[in-house]
Amino acid sequence: MNLARGWPGWLRFVLAAFLGVVAACGLAPLGYWSATLVALVLLSPLYLSSETSRRAALLGWMFATGYFAHALSWIIEPFQVDADRHAWMAPFALIFLSGGLALFWALAFGVAKRIGGSPVVQTTLLAVTLSLAEFARGYVLTGFPWAGIAQIWVDTPFAQLLSLLGPFGLGALTLVSTLPLGAALFIDRGARSLAIPVAVTVGCAAFALIFAVTRPPVEHTGHIVRLTQPNAPQHQKWDPDFAPLFFARQLAYTAAEPKPDLIVWPETSVPAWLDSAQPYLAAIDEAAQGTPVFLGIQRAAGQQIYNSMIYLNEEGQHKGLYDKHHLAPFGEYVPFGEVMARFGIYGMAATTGNGFSAGPGAALMDAGPLGKALPLICYEAVFTQDVLAAPERADFLLQITNDAWFGTRSGPYQHLAQAQMRAIEQGLPMLRSANTGVSAMIDPLGRISESLALGQAGFIDAELPLPLAPTVYSRIGDKPVFFFLLAIFALLWRYTWQRQT
Repeated sequence: MNLARGWPGWLRFVLAAFLGVVAACGLAPLGYWSATLVALVLLSPLYLSSETSRRAALLGWMFATGYFAHALSWIIEPFQVDADRHAWMAPFALIFLSGGLALFWALAFGVAKRIGGSPVVQTTLLAVTLSLAEFARGYVLTGFPWAGIAQIWVDTPFAQLLSLLGPFGLGALTLVSTLPLGAALFIDRGARSLAIPVAVTVGCAAFALIFAVTRPPVEHTGHIVRLTQPNAPQHQKWDPDFAPLFFARQLAYTAAEPKPDLIVWPETSVPAWLDSAQPYLAAIDEAAQGTPVFLGIQRAAGQQIYNSMIYLNEEGQHKGLYDKHHLAPFGEYVPFGEVMARFGIYGMAATTGNGFSAGPGAALMDAGPLGKALPLICYEAVFTQDVLAAPERADFLLQITNDAWFGTRSGPYQHLAQAQMRAIEQGLPMLRSANTGVSAMIDPLGRISESLALGQAGFIDAELPLPLAPTVYSRIGDKPVFFFLLAIFALLWRYTWQRQT
């Protein structure tokens, strides 16, 4: 018997939203993954109490809205940088982003309920449809996979399954291990009904732990990389009174002894456009004293502007260029920008109507003796498909970012967690230089070997790890998991239809 079925509808919706908020506690910086699991288990009886697919979809929307509102609360931070211009958008951004993303999950709830079946079958269907909804959220309309369920496992042994299944596969495994268990515990309490969900949960946990133990050890190249962090607050970053101070701070970090083998500056760290930056690049070369430097800079090409990364070799010559290709909507560009500009709406990081232009796509940059780097600028590291799109396997991942946009609460830590995930998925080290932090050297198992705390100016010298052998996920990507979920969905649908007829 489902006690929740007798509760008023409004109470079930409120509880669903509350469970969504609790579920988001598993994400960084809290990292209470057990809270996410408990919330998912308790969600099952609430979902099963829904009498119709429409009410199930609404309950799912409430749960997801609570989850995303908590997980993405940092989204209000960018609007406070230029408060006079953007602050009015902040509540709308949080409401519409949370509610909009929740529509993916609402559809999953409604479809699963529409098909029906026994409680355990219904919740297994829900786990599958939610997993497919996460694929849609990660890919549709350029995608926004931030706050995926798999992110709760960062810094736990279970995260190593990312190298096998990827983020969508690990998220699906988490849902399949919890939602049917909730149905068995609270609805179908018989030993037979409970046996399979318990076996699935225990089996998944045991497999994950055994797999983590068998991961190969990490070895190192012997090369030392310096990651700089000037800690320039966004409201001061381009201020003429402060920008020279931040640049001088990075020059001092670059000139510090002993000399490393590579130096990395964060996103847009040079306060000039590339075509007029020669005095700045000469100063960097002088400070580096023969050490190659990767750095972030903006550049213009005709009427187009780009968020770029360049490589200065041992002679200070500009020998590599990468333009960011996965831009942040309403941050770096606004859809129909020239039209929106007439109403005073611009991308927060751009001053022209169209904003930044997208580069041609994923590419490698030669880092000399250290090997080839796959450059990722800012939130490109959120997208596993951007890493999978590399033309060939890199020797390391290189993320430069300006997390000053994300504030000082949850955003920077969630961004860091996703960088750790990309390292595990590929079996590659990640070099991460962040303007305000957290800058870090991440090994191929996703572990942080050296880091500089959020809001701290300075630099770290860290030894570059060697890459591991290519992972299963780096070879096969997301398609096998996606088609496997589609197949399970079809089988469960057919099974339920046959039982009902």
